[in-house]
Amino acid sequence: MWLTSLASGLLLAALAGWLAWRLALRRGFTLQPARYRAALAQSPNGVLFVDADTLRIVDANTSLQQGSGYALADLRAMMLPQLFDVEHMEADDMARLRDPVPRLPLQLRQRCSNGECVDVEVTGHRLQIGTRTLLTFTLCDVSLRRRVHEQLLEKQQHLDHLAHHDQLTGLPNRLYLAHHLPGAIEEAKRSGTMLAVLFLDLDRFKHINDSRGHETGDKLLKKVAERVRATVRAEDMVVRMGGDEFIVVLQTIKHTEVISEMAERINFALSTPIVVDGRPLMATASIGVGLFPRDGSDMGELLRHSDTAMYQAKDRGRNNFQLFSPIMARRLRERVAIEASLRNALELRQLDVHYQPIVDIHTNRVMGLEALLRWKNPSQGGFILPDRFIDVAEETGLIVPVGEFVLQRVFEDIGYWRHEGANPVPIAVNISAVQLQRSNLRDKIEVLTGAHNVSPALLQLELTESTMFERRESRGGGARLDAITQLRELGVSIAIDDFGTGYSSLGYLKRWHVDYLKIDRSFVRDLVTDMSDLAIVGAIIAMARHLNIKTVAEGIEGWQQLEKLRQLGCGLAQGYLFAKPAPAAQCLRLLSGQPLRLTGGEEQPLLSEPLSILAS
Repeated sequence: MWLTSLASGLLLAALAGWLAWRLALRRGFTLQPARYRAALAQSPNGVLFVDADTLRIVDANTSLQQGSGYALADLRAMMLPQLFDVEHMEADDMARLRDPVPRLPLQLRQRCSNGECVDVEVTGHRLQIGTRTLLTFTLCDVSLRRRVHEQLLEKQQHLDHLAHHDQLTGLPNRLYLAHHLPGAIEEAKRSGTMLAVLFLDLDRFKHINDSRGHETGDKLLKKVAERVRATVRAEDMVVRMGGDEFIVVLQTIKHTEVISEMAERINFALSTPIVVDGRPLMATASIGVGLFPRDGSDMGELLRHSDTAMYQAKDRGRNNFQLFSPIMARRLRERVAIEASLRNALELRQLDVHYQPIVDIHTNRVMGLEALLRWKNPSQGGFILPDRFIDVAEETGLIVPVGEFVLQRVFEDIGYWRHEGANPVPIAVNISAVQLQRSNLRDKIEVLTGAHNVSPALLQLELTESTMFERRESRGGGARLDAITQLRELGVSIAIDDFGTGYSSLGYLKRWHVDYLKIDRSFVRDLVTDMSDLAIVGAIIAMARHLNIKTVAEGIEGWQQLEKLRQLGCGLAQGYLFAKPAPAAQCLRLLSGQPLRLTGGEEQPLLSEPLSILAS
């Protein structure tokens, strides 16, 4: 702007001098205009004089001649429009050239003698000299300034793109969604159409990351993003929220069938193995769907509800989609309340451990106890069973401090029983996949056994089949085997809980040197009346016998079940027929070393050897 002001000042000075020269000539003075032409010649901007009536160029300074490449004679032969690119000129710019408004510059393209055009900023003034009217123009070359502006604008657009897009997949990111989803909701509201938010979470992606490395995981995410983007419509929004989570926004939905169809198409697109570095990988997704306006009126509600529905899809086996429902919201509130209450229960010591005996079927002697977690309910005076809160504890990571509490209590109770003169027996403790992943069990058990002077042989760790499978997926066979080997080196025995309900991979029974198989109560319950259950239980017992693995049948409640297990060759059992879970103090009678006296209700014992009855 200061250059423009300087040029304008020089122009006015030159014009004033030229006018003074003309007046001097009229009055007979001999003043020469050389000093005033020198001022015009030194102006860094082009200066142009044009006849107002004919628009013919009358004069031009040196800067304009040099900038345009035209000699003064060539310029004087030109009309004003010939100097500018009129084809790209705005409609009213020519009118403003004829009648310029000071301080309102025009942005024009000036032609040069070599055929090129340069960007100029043109400021005009009207000058009256006697009966003749001249138009004077100052032309400032702004090509450099415009190039700099365009570069800055391009850089700003690049930075804006980086801020609103995921660098790995190139998809819009969370910030982009926050800027654009509210507008899409408003548009759906105005048009009276529906809008669907699909929350996608890849199934077991963490296992791929852990076993194959983050580089492989990143390549997989890029291919997943490409498949999802190629599956949905062009007007739909696909966003990477972070990690292995994606959001798909389906706009202008008129029928709910479109939503189900699109979710199925995404699941189908991801069901085909994705080849990464020459190796096929599975990347199925659990999808939750929130629908506007039914499931929420703003972005926050739709995202929360679609996220809730996604977890419901995971609970139902993964690789499927679920539409949000109010029941899910109620369950979510319950889970949040359970999490808060469980944290409070840990601090207030409301958790307790009860024990149920594991009995030798042939001698009725207690061969072990299973530690069962209980949560005291202070409001009702009863206990909350683990089925209500274990899943929440695992999802939130609270299972780690809860598991440490159980181990600590078990060793304290062993010390108590020993002090009371009871015969020690092994204690079985359930271990979750999260505990195996997040805590160093070997070190913790070693510290506890040393602190309480208890042999590790008195500890038996029970892992479900699914827990074992999860470890194999996430850490690899070598790391899993090392962890089990380290525990066994301490003298701890290993049991597979709920055998037959999970993956039942026979390979790890051989590799891991499992000590016990616990037959799930679902097979034992109808053992007497269901031939399929009888065949399954018989096969498990026979297989375990050949592998030198002990078997424990769970959920024994009747004499006939016990007799049938005895006939099949099962060695150990536990259930209400022997005793219900009880606190440590009430278990002293179970640790006397004497055979248990059983209660069988109205059923008559069918055993070849008589059993005595113990009052409950």
